[in-house]
Amino acid sequence: MIALFTDFGLAGPYVGQLHAVLAQQAPGTPVIDLFHDVPNHDIRAAAYLLPAYARGLQPGTVFVGVVDPGVGTDRPAVMLHADHRWYVGPGNGLFEIVARRAQVCEWREILWRPGRLSASFHGRDLFAPVAAMLVRGVAPESRSWTPAPPGGAWPDDLAEVVYIDRFGNLLTGIRAPNVPRTARVQVAGHVLPHARTFGEVAAGEGFWYENANGLVEIAVNGGRADHRFGCTVGAAVDVIFV
Repeated sequence: MIALFTDFGLAGPYVGQLHAVLAQQAPGTPVIDLFHDVPNHDIRAAAYLLPAYARGLQPGTVFVGVVDPGVGTDRPAVMLHADHRWYVGPGNGLFEIVARRAQVCEWREILWRPGRLSASFHGRDLFAPVAAMLVRGVAPESRSWTPAPPGGAWPDDLAEVVYIDRFGNLLTGIRAPNVPRTARVQVAGHVLPHARTFGEVAAGEGFWYENANGLVEIAVNGGRADHRFGCTVGAAVDVIFV
């Protein structure tokens, strides 16, 4: 299958155009809209979300990842083969955490170019066609590539809010299996205990839990954590070990 992971949103033409290209160039291949509202232009937040949501898809899946504020510049177009899955997209750090956590990985810079390549929509014109080639067993022209270290501090787990879902829950870049259940999580000055489910705390109470994709998530039973704690994407999160 092909899985799409972008900041395009579902409104407007962009996701539909990706589907149209894939329907023409990889007919019969299932195309999954995995995630289309990762924080706009936020490469680092997306880099921590991607491995959490990619892990449930079968080996052989090809991911088209497009969070690409540098589209049209000299940033490279890349393919990453990591743990039997392909990731196709910009070489801007989006696949950094996937590669870091993979047992086996190989980076390739994509040299192939289509006859028509717009300056602003490489997702449609370059990345989707390359993904279609890969699922057809065709190797696009490429060469070995070594990524430069991403700017700033990119830890193994990111202690920040990286996404806010439609219920107001705060997803972090922290892998929950690394956090003991006795720990407290602090956000915006509020210290919260662990609960396994929403029903384990009283209505209106805040808590942290391991979400269905293995990340530390902060929620309020019956309410919105983003409003209750005044948080936006990028808010710092502290783990307090007890």
